[in-house]
Amino acid sequence: MTSGDPPRIGGYSRDELRRSYAEAWRKHRARAPLTPLESLITEVIAAHPEYQSVVGTATQALAHESAADEPAENPFLHMGLHIAVREQIAVDRPPGMRELKRALAARLDEHAAEHVLMEALAETLFESQRNGQPPDEQRYLERARRALGPTPGR
Repeated sequence: MTSGDPPRIGGYSRDELRRSYAEAWRKHRARAPLTPLESLITEVIAAHPEYQSVVGTATQALAHESAADEPAENPFLHMGLHIAVREQIAVDRPPGMRELKRALAARLDEHAAEHVLMEALAETLFESQRNGQPPDEQRYLERARRALGPTPGR
């Protein structure tokens, strides 16, 4: 990778990631077989009708730019955080993640519970980058647990 190359995320360029969202959504709409990852991507897209036009075609996905002064976030970042949280829940990493999601969903709903976890994840990743340290999994869980309110006896 040279200094002029675009940054890569997990081995994928921004454009490759965006194409994968558009391709998964295209296959979903065509009722074509999906890989497990494509199924996960399409579940997240289906839960966000406001982003479906962004991934309607690869051209639309590649051309999308979130306005810097717009309060709306980047749809690809938002959906990517949903996917990351769902993968963490599936493998219960950090340990306790699956139970925390259940507790949050019991108080909120499934989607809102994911949003609490996503916010905690984003804050933890930002802190990790800022400090040049690996993400603190316990701090991540603590941040998300705040949405449950005070623990009895504390």
